[in-house]
Amino acid sequence: MRTSRFAAVTALLALATAACGGTPRAGLGGDSAAFEITKDTPPAKGPVDSVTWSLYAEPQSLDYAYAFDYPPNTVLANVCEQLMRITPDLKLQPGLASSVASPDPRRWVYTIRPGVRFHDGSTLTAEDVVASLRRHLNPKIGSYWVSAFRNVESVEKTGPMEVTVRLKRPDQLFNEEMGTSAGTVESAAFLAKAGQGYGTPDVGVNCTGPFTLDTWQKGQSITLKKFDGYWDPTLAPKVSTVKNVFIQDPSARINTMLAGEVDGGYLLPPSGLARLRAATNGKLYFGPSTTAVSLIPTDLKGTLGDVRVRRALSMALDRTGIIKAAAGGVATPAKAPAATGAWGIAVEAAEGYYAKLGALTQDLAGAKKLIQEAGATGKKIVMATSTLSPEIGVIANAAQAAGRAIGLEVELKAVAPDAYTALFSDPKAREGLDLMMTSWYDSTPDPLEFYGNLQTGNFANYGGYSNPDYDALLDRASGQSDPAARAATVAELQEIAVRDLVWIPLYEVPHTMFLNNRLTGAPTSIAQLQYPWAAPLGSAG
Repeated sequence: MRTSRFAAVTALLALATAACGGTPRAGLGGDSAAFEITKDTPPAKGPVDSVTWSLYAEPQSLDYAYAFDYPPNTVLANVCEQLMRITPDLKLQPGLASSVASPDPRRWVYTIRPGVRFHDGSTLTAEDVVASLRRHLNPKIGSYWVSAFRNVESVEKTGPMEVTVRLKRPDQLFNEEMGTSAGTVESAAFLAKAGQGYGTPDVGVNCTGPFTLDTWQKGQSITLKKFDGYWDPTLAPKVSTVKNVFIQDPSARINTMLAGEVDGGYLLPPSGLARLRAATNGKLYFGPSTTAVSLIPTDLKGTLGDVRVRRALSMALDRTGIIKAAAGGVATPAKAPAATGAWGIAVEAAEGYYAKLGALTQDLAGAKKLIQEAGATGKKIVMATSTLSPEIGVIANAAQAAGRAIGLEVELKAVAPDAYTALFSDPKAREGLDLMMTSWYDSTPDPLEFYGNLQTGNFANYGGYSNPDYDALLDRASGQSDPAARAATVAELQEIAVRDLVWIPLYEVPHTMFLNNRLTGAPTSIAQLQYPWAAPLGSAG
């Protein structure tokens, strides 16, 4: 169920119906669906020998260039590090770069932190940074993060421990992206030696994080081991071994947690939240999140190319019913495809921007009329469905029912669980599809990241949307160093995206985590996809 990257969610806390820190938020499933946002867990009191963690799927690769989904990022967050670091409270700070400067709008200069060692004992150099970043520019690699480098002209070593990135045009978002997998640093020597095998079970990776990649048992688990040579004493691991087990079946994931066979996990199946809430051996946490669930029209040359058809489908959807069935009521309706948490750079202003957007309410009569006006009555669209997670099927069935109610045929095409994430990375995998569901998260504290996805030619512009006015606004926002001014421009982008329904928003959800009572210290927020969440994890007593 692919996503983008994650983003700052301080805005989510300010803009939601209720604030964080244990204040209840109302879901749409009755009182039982009300939930509380918890920003963190209590600090660990001591070390533990081993932890078993659950992932809903096995990573296809641990190559950071392809780390564009929950499973690989959850693992790599503990193993590899970036030039910048995005913290649990979703702030941007130096990481493997000890400092960063922008001498002019078209340059980012990174001073590399001295004394950092890779897991094989070699020392981090400027050459390693250059080699790591340049991989995203190599078309033979086919990096999923290539969009972060769309404005990059060159990456060069400009001092003994200095790397300069020169831009074709100003790009404020680039530095923020250096806190994501786009900014991951790997050993240049290891990359050269590994070749095409880099990130595979047989070859692995060699990074600088608090844990090393110990073993990868195909189809079963990935085990991480504490790295005693880690450079940052504030994140020295308290856990010796972390075993990430792959459990695709949602019920099985819940059962293993309730039985104590697994200590915890992130991104839990909504169908099991009620059972986890009632658990006596652990606690279910709802953390800050930038995740928004949407429908993505993947072929704007087909039936959904007419905005009236997209609008009609959106108007026909029963979002209240979808939230109850797909999210267990633990969600809030979305007004835009980017979650409210993406607005970390302008929390106060964002409330006004969202107030300008109309609520997405169901109107079958109006939707049917739009279909007739568009001459789309009886036309067919094909939507992907999968057993990867229950909500995919629930939403697909809801879209099919909505289409049927307004005279639009929605054919569901089953996609194997292991292949569903390929829909977001391989254009060939999307051939013959008109629509797919996504649970999408941003990677930076800037809404520009999401709306940049809709620029002409962007990797994540899955439907092929193209609007010159939109592109011009995006370029303007990219050059605005003042966060408030940039947010105002992004608000215009948001209005266009909502007007044109490039993506069809459904709802926003909190980040979920279950943690056994014997443990504490793990962050609750979606920052865990980049931050070494297992490092502060330890004994609760």
